[in-house]
Amino acid sequence: MAATKTDETSLPDRGAGDTSPDLTIEQLAGEVGMSVRNIRNHHSRGLLPAPEVRARVGYYGADHVARLRLILDLQADGFNLAAIERLLSGSDGLAERLLGLRHAVTTPFEAETPEVVTAEDLAKSFGEVSAKDIERVRKLRLLVPLGGDRFEVPSPALLRAAEEVVALGISLHAALALMERVSRDCESISRAFAKLFLKELWDPFEQAGQPDERWDEVIEAVGALRPLASEALLAVFKQRMTTQLEGAFGKVLEHQAKR
Repeated sequence: MAATKTDETSLPDRGAGDTSPDLTIEQLAGEVGMSVRNIRNHHSRGLLPAPEVRARVGYYGADHVARLRLILDLQADGFNLAAIERLLSGSDGLAERLLGLRHAVTTPFEAETPEVVTAEDLAKSFGEVSAKDIERVRKLRLLVPLGGDRFEVPSPALLRAAEEVVALGISLHAALALMERVSRDCESISRAFAKLFLKELWDPFEQAGQPDERWDEVIEAVGALRPLASEALLAVFKQRMTTQLEGAFGKVLEHQAKR
């Protein structure tokens, strides 16, 4: 019976736990979604370890796949190849640790699925909107134009809140003006929490020489800080909101009593 020729571009059948280099450069390219030319360029720059050569053919393994995916992640985060080269030439695992830190910082609190609405939908909910308010909506990124009369809504929950506020009889103009102030205040509060992280967590870690055993601790602290900041802000807001409403409606009742 004649032997069947194996397709060189197909991925080999690797058993569980098999980490031996068994990918040709073409298979490696398919595995990570990168061109063969770019892989060779990364190798020539020293970004990728040399393959294991057997019978004059280079074979790549799991470590090469992980390294290329790390490079892709770093590029997606805005690092150019020169910066990536400096990171990868640093202490063992530095690039992975910095990427883990960045992911901890940038991971959304709670992911919302954006929705798409039309100009007709918005008109039904909010009526005619002035040019000034349209500009406010754009700056606050409450809606993202998609072309034609379609818009993406990054936060459907925020849009529904706006619809309910307007339904209560509060003008969209007044609601947007308040949103601008809330956005500025949140920017200031967020900056204060970021400074707290740098001063109390990162600076001592940096001064200690970034010890290897503390990297996971710092990354976990960043991941914990974000939801804690959100919970603290909401708790304080609830207290202050209750106090303000009690004061405001106390004045309303006092005025009513004098009528």
